[in-house]
Amino acid sequence: MKLSKELINIPNILSGYRLLSFPWVLYLALSHQEQLFAGFLIFNLFTDILDGFIARRFNLQTEFGARLDSIADSGTYILAILGIFIFKAAEFAPHLLSFYIFIGVFSASISVSLIKFGRMPSLHLYSSKIGGYLQGFFFFILFAFGFHTVFYYIMITWGILSFTEHIAVQMLLPEMRSNAKGLYWVLKK
Repeated sequence: MKLSKELINIPNILSGYRLLSFPWVLYLALSHQEQLFAGFLIFNLFTDILDGFIARRFNLQTEFGARLDSIADSGTYILAILGIFIFKAAEFAPHLLSFYIFIGVFSASISVSLIKFGRMPSLHLYSSKIGGYLQGFFFFILFAFGFHTVFYYIMITWGILSFTEHIAVQMLLPEMRSNAKGLYWVLKK
């Protein structure tokens, strides 16, 4: 009974949907179908917010769900970044250095976990949650209304700092754990 509650619940179904939709959304990007791509990306970002809210609100947080959500989040990030290069390259051209730093620190946060713990990270730090909301809102604005420089730099700065905190927490933890909150809480223990 516990196993089925841990595996089959609304948050996990939403995260599973994001994973299963990855090939389709990737196809939309590679076939240059910007409106469909943007619609599915925005829907996936919405399901990311929704799965976390439901998991916390109805006490459905599980280790399996945290891992599944993190993998689905990484896939959504990869699709969003790919979509930017395919559909919004001209708007990003003046800002490529900061965007490459963002991608590098994001990639490093995943690489540290894969090297040190042999699995994808699932820390769900507070800074990552806030960063996810900022990034999701930025991608929505970008694909719905266009590039906004000030909001881009708010999002990119927060993202870089959040991914840096993610790396620091991973370096300090002896084993990967979910929902670590942040560097402050790790140092406090």
